[in-house]
Amino acid sequence: MTPGNGRPWLPVALLLLQVPGCSSLSGPNSTMGTVGGSLSVQCRYKEKFRETAKYWCKTPCLRDIVVTKEADREVRTGRVSIRDHRADLTFTVTLENLTEDDAGTYRCGMDTSGLPGYMIDLTFRVVVSVSPARTAAPSSLRPTSIPGLHTTLPAPTWSTVTLQETPNPSQHPGSLLSNIYFLLLVFLEVPVLLSMLSAVLWVNRPQGPWVEVDSAG
Repeated sequence: MTPGNGRPWLPVALLLLQVPGCSSLSGPNSTMGTVGGSLSVQCRYKEKFRETAKYWCKTPCLRDIVVTKEADREVRTGRVSIRDHRADLTFTVTLENLTEDDAGTYRCGMDTSGLPGYMIDLTFRVVVSVSPARTAAPSSLRPTSIPGLHTTLPAPTWSTVTLQETPNPSQHPGSLLSNIYFLLLVFLEVPVLLSMLSAVLWVNRPQGPWVEVDSAG
């Protein structure tokens, strides 16, 4: 479009100069967070925009998510907050308790539409990615312990020691027969030995003097 005097319409050229990502406003091209976590985006601006309102929006930026017009004061809207650090010429946007729906293309911007020479706001595009939260490994992938590998044996008790040291007669019939033979030997042979000993003593007993009897007297 050109005005009636035939000269180009200068505001069109100014509009083309105010493209996102110009040197007056800068920041990270992308950032990443995890579901349930948080992330921060820091955007930097020039000195002449110190008093300008700053905001954060999600494309197509039909409305601002959060905006601040004061220095060093945190402004919060739901899970999103913004703070303008005018001493450092930066403002920081923080997203908390992230969800997968938070992923997308955002813009950190400054309200320059009311400033001389600026027909639209200055914005900078930032791509936000949100990765799923880390989950514990499935039980099938976890290392399993071998039963009995680290088992501590119980200390032996008196009953277990007694069973180990005292043989069971039912398991050793030879021992039982030996005991019976020993008993028979005691009850049968001992009396015989005693009888033989008595006979020997009787034979070897001392003999007394003979007394002669006079038949005549």
